[in-house]
Amino acid sequence: MIRRASIPGRVNIIGEHTDYAGGCSLAFASPHRLLLEADFNHPTIEGDDTVVALWMEAGGPPAKLDVHSSIPIGKGMSSSAALCLAVALCVHGPTMKSQDACLEAQRLEHTVLGTPCGLLDQMTMMHAQADHCTLIDFTSLTTSSIPYPSTWMFKLIDSGIHRMLNTQDYRDTTTQEVKQQHVKNENARVHQAMNASKEQLGQLLNESHESLRSIGVSTPEVDELVHAIQKMNGVLGARMMGGGFGGMILVLVDDADVLPEQDVLIASSPGFVEEIL
Repeated sequence: MIRRASIPGRVNIIGEHTDYAGGCSLAFASPHRLLLEADFNHPTIEGDDTVVALWMEAGGPPAKLDVHSSIPIGKGMSSSAALCLAVALCVHGPTMKSQDACLEAQRLEHTVLGTPCGLLDQMTMMHAQADHCTLIDFTSLTTSSIPYPSTWMFKLIDSGIHRMLNTQDYRDTTTQEVKQQHVKNENARVHQAMNASKEQLGQLLNESHESLRSIGVSTPEVDELVHAIQKMNGVLGARMMGGGFGGMILVLVDDADVLPEQDVLIASSPGFVEEIL
């Protein structure tokens, strides 16, 4: 038997560093995908060291494990969460419930990769719908699908700074009071975003980046680049995306011709696993 898991990348529009604080986020699945093929017709567990470690922690049987991915690594698009989800789904198969897969993937990321993540990445990847955004409530662990407005055009710019979130607990970068204020304001921005014009959404992105600066998860180099992008003609707003300290910058543009070397992002479909007997 062979199982193949396909997991999208994650693009978080707004609602950063709220998932482990009972907040909310508005995100969508990117067209980038990670593919894991597990061939169970194999006498031992064989594959990349990290994949094997995750597989063994998940209780996987002997299998040959092959991974191919177009999700950029260390760029704030959740390549590690995608890998953990793929492992969980390939170990447990198509009968595994989506939320159970999210929780197991989070456990694997905590235990094996040492990243103290919340559930934003996993829930976006598993509950996404094509051409929709996913509103996630991390208090109730529920999701709602919202049609993706045709006027929202997002692009990604690589800051050139590689992130290593397992080397720093990004939840301990500032005081509890400042973090609570960030979560409160970011939650408000999430709800405002759902009914915002593209111009209003751009302003919310800019405000979100300043709030991320306040909790200490940005860097001077990223701030300089974000502020330069925000001033470009045709850019409505921009912010650092992901856990922090580098990675991708999310840019909302007025027209597809702005930043022509970058593709407009498309909201993609959720993760899944299939069996070939």
